Amino acid sequence: MRFQTPLVPARLIRRYKRFLADVILDDGREVTAHCANPGSMMGLADEGMKVWLEPNDDPKKKLKYGWRLVDHENGHFTGVDTSVPNRALKAALMAGEVPGLVAPLVRPEVKYGDKSRIDFLLSGDGPDCYVEVKSVTLCRQAGLAEFPDSVTARGLKHLGELTKIVQGGERAVMLYLVQRTDCDRVSIAADIDPAYAVGLRDAMTAGVEVMCFDCQISPEGIDVGKSLPFVPV
Repeated sequence: MRFQTPLVPARLIRRYKRFLADVILDDGREVTAHCANPGSMMGLADEGMKVWLEPNDDPKKKLKYGWRLVDHENGHFTGVDTSVPNRALKAALMAGEVPGLVAPLVRPEVKYGDKSRIDFLLSGDGPDCYVEVKSVTLCRQAGLAEFPDSVTARGLKHLGELTKIVQGGERAVMLYLVQRTDCDRVSIAADIDPAYAVGLRDAMTAGVEVMCFDCQISPEGIDVGKSLPFVPV
């Protein structure tokens, strides 16, 4: 998935009100960027960090920049826009490039369960497959990506919905897409959200599958990469 507009570098001043970030551009201008991430962004919002912004000239948007990446300045990047994984994964699913999730028909945002929408419904080859996607950006231990970075009641609800799908005889997948280039395995941050950790264990026991993939990330774009191992807690 290519970024629609070439990204520009900046330095982070602060992130606040969850969806706003003040930054300094290379030319010295201070601007406010939209931060499409409702999580805590632990370790990704420190003052002085190098970030990459996507400019826009859409008259309907109040903010003319969107925060897309953190540049760790060691060759590694983290994608902070939580809408990106679904867009990148959609392209990969449509192209049949995701191992274990190849189907003739891929439909995004399909209503199911109790006023929920599944990220992707795959059908046409055996039982329908319901795929829920979570963006993973937390890393507190070298090489280990963790989800979530804050308590997620919504995520817990999704696990319950997926469990009901499996109990109804269809297939359900919890897919963790790691928006970091410095991690080689995935686990659950049980200390941050114990209820989610228990919910995932129960869902897996019921038959919900867990898949993890990394991303290839650069200021040019973000693509789904290779499968990563999941480390149970």
